[in-house]
Order: sequence, then structure tokens, then C-alpha cells
Amino acid sequence: MWTAEQVLALSPDAGSTKNGKALANVAKWVSLNKTEQAIWGECKGSGKKPYRTQIDLSEPAFKCSCPSRKFPCKHALGLFLLFAEQSAAFEQTAPPDWVTEWLAKRSQAQERKQAKAAKATDPEAQAKRAEKRASKIAAGLTDLDQWLQDIVRQGLATLPNQPYNFWDQTAARLVDAQAPGLARRIRSLAGIPYSGQDWPDRMLRALGLLNLLVQGYQRLDTLAPAMQAEVRSQIGWTQTQDDLLRRAEQGDPLVEHIKDTWQVLGKLVLEEERLKVQRVWLWGQHGQQMALVLSFAHGKQPLDVSLVPGTSFEGELIFYPGTGLRRAFVVSREAVVESTSVVVQAIGSTQDSAIATAIEHYAQALGQNPWLEQYPLLLDSVHLIQKEQWWLQDADGYVLPISPQFQQPWEMLAMSGGHPITVFGEWDGALFLPLSLWTATEFLTFGS
Repeated sequence: MWTAEQVLALSPDAGSTKNGKALANVAKWVSLNKTEQAIWGECKGSGKKPYRTQIDLSEPAFKCSCPSRKFPCKHALGLFLLFAEQSAAFEQTAPPDWVTEWLAKRSQAQERKQAKAAKATDPEAQAKRAEKRASKIAAGLTDLDQWLQDIVRQGLATLPNQPYNFWDQTAARLVDAQAPGLARRIRSLAGIPYSGQDWPDRMLRALGLLNLLVQGYQRLDTLAPAMQAEVRSQIGWTQTQDDLLRRAEQGDPLVEHIKDTWQVLGKLVLEEERLKVQRVWLWGQHGQQMALVLSFAHGKQPLDVSLVPGTSFEGELIFYPGTGLRRAFVVSREAVVESTSVVVQAIGSTQDSAIATAIEHYAQALGQNPWLEQYPLLLDSVHLIQKEQWWLQDADGYVLPISPQFQQPWEMLAMSGGHPITVFGEWDGALFLPLSLWTATEFLTFGS
């Protein structure tokens, strides 16, 4: 059963949350109905005709006749909240035509997608495109190698005086060379000289990882297949879900597909200019497997909101080739069910220090993939403390600093009531960003 907290985690902004709560009132709705798959209702509006709102519970997915461009809109949030809090107010009945047609279109769209994925692309044309791109990337990496050598030869002390276009022009050339992964790393270097007294250490590490990528790609044939895939991914070679699905069906050993009960541990949405990036962390309860599901949305396009922290589902994931912690996408799934319990020991916390063991797992993952930027940590029986900044401390006295990006430490402290809590979040090697927490009786998500 859905909870109000899980529903509100889907809200696109604070305004939608406020308006959705206001509409979670039976008196606001002309009708409220449900089946096992869907709920729908007609909400009173300012016009003569009520707004028709419908939700496919298996995703969840939303549709409303209102003109709002927000997703989900306030009517969908209100309907979903009402269902979470007063499901008895919904009458079990056969869906009307406007609901049946929408569900049928969704089913047909899924069938077309699967048919398209099953259709193999022209291997000869694909090989020609790959060869052309490889040539561009090779030329771009030759220029990047020389640029890195120039920086080292001139010394890091010159970097604070460099204008932004020093970094941006190099990144633009890598975009032209079809190596967007490298371009993103170059742009991230621009702010390091202004990030504190120990910036030379961070700059040298970042430049070293760049050089490692360049050298690895130039020696790609000498690497193991999984590491080849990882290097190509870090450079910016994209792989479509359709292509990976086809490779999985053909038995490619580099493309794993795993069926499990997947628990949604946490979610984070970031916005860079007009691009929204969403990271969702899943944990396979039977296979003891962590997965990262990435999704992107440009401009006003909606993100996929169907993976809700605190829920779990039976489903199949396909993993992108690579090493260590890997990205995946959902191929199929059953209906979402509530799941607020967590198998803490399976992910890295033992009867020894929760923090020390978790960091040991991080070190092992870093050994498999040195370009790892975020690593999921699940910390059991920790306390939130404040000493100049916020920290998490375990029973053995080990501590982790909380990222200053985290805006809800007081809410976390209130939720804990001073008692030990279980916290899930992302560790970047220096700071921990909480995304969700569990107490003995409650679950709370922070990242969306």
C-alpha cells in the first residue's frame, strides 16, 4: 500500500505539494473509483467540466485533463494522496472509456517498444559509424594528452589565473571529438582552484584520473573486456537500451540481466542548466546486488517518477557493461509494493563498525573502478551529531562528515529522536549526502 510520504516524494516542487495536499479531500472530487491496476476520479475545477485524473498504479504513471505542464500535476497528487490515506473512499468499478483507452495505449506503446528493441540494427552500418567515431575520439585524446602535459610542465600554480574559456574551449573540442564524458570532467576542473587551500591536491587527483582515462583508451586492446567497456563508458560512448536488450537476448556475457525483488533505497535529482539528472539506487534483496538507474530530462520534459524510495518491486534489470558498481535499467516489473525494511547487513554494515566496514566496501569498489564518483552507503545504528558541522557517528565512535548540500539535518535529528537510525546516501570520498532514513517505525526520503 502506498504511503503519503511516498506519494509526496513524486511532487515536482513545493507548490505542487501544497496544492496536492489541498486536493486530497473527498469533497473536492465528483467521483473516485479504482481497480487493481488503476485509480481515477473527476476533480471539481473552475470550469463547467471537472478535470479527469487517472493513475496507473503499476508504474505509477499519470494523466490529467488539466492544462498544467507539471508532472505529476496537483490533481494527480491529490488523487494519489487521497488513495493512500482513504482508499475506502474509492469505489471498485469497471473503468470508463477514457481510462480504458489510456491504459490500452500504454500497453500498446510498451509492445511497440519491445518489438523495436527486438529488431536488430544493420551491423554493417553500425560498424561504420563506430569506426568513424573511434577515429574522432582518438584525435581528440591526442590533443587532450598534450594539453595535460602542458599543464604539468607549466605547474599548477598558473591555474587560478586561467580564464574560464581555458577549460571551456578544451571541453568544446572534446565534444566535437564525440567524447562528452571527458568534456564533462574538463568543465568540472574550472572550479577546483577556488575550492579551498588544499585545491592543488584535488586538482592533481582529477588530472591524474583524466590521464588514466587517456592512457587506458589508447591501450584499450590490452584491457579485460569489462574494463574496456568501463573506459569507453567514461569517455562517453553511449549504449542504447534497445541495443543492450538485443545483446542480452543474444547471450552477450558482458550484459547481465537479473530478476529479483528490487528495493528502492534512495533518489536524487540534480539540475545542470536545462538538463535534469535523476539517480535512483536499487538493491536486489536475493542477489545482493546494487544498481544505479539514471534518467535524464531536457527543459520541461518530465523525469521518470515511477521508482519511489521506500517501495520495492519484482522485476528484471539489464546492467550496462563495466566494472564495479554499475548502471542498469528496468526491463519489466510487477506492481509496486510498500517496503520500508532494509537488509542492512547485506549491503555492508556488520556487527563491527558500520562506518569502517562501509568505507572498506567503498575502497574495494574504487579498486575496481578508479573513476567512481558516487558510492551508495547504507549505515546502520548511527547518530546525528553537530560539532562545527554535521556528522554521522556509529557505536564505535567512527564518524562521517555530512555534505553541506544537505538541507534537512534538523528534520533528520527530529526523526531520530536521539535514537540510532539507519541512513542511506551517497559518499564521494570526502562527504556523505543523506538520501533517506529509517527509524524503528518510519521512513523518510530527502533526495527528491
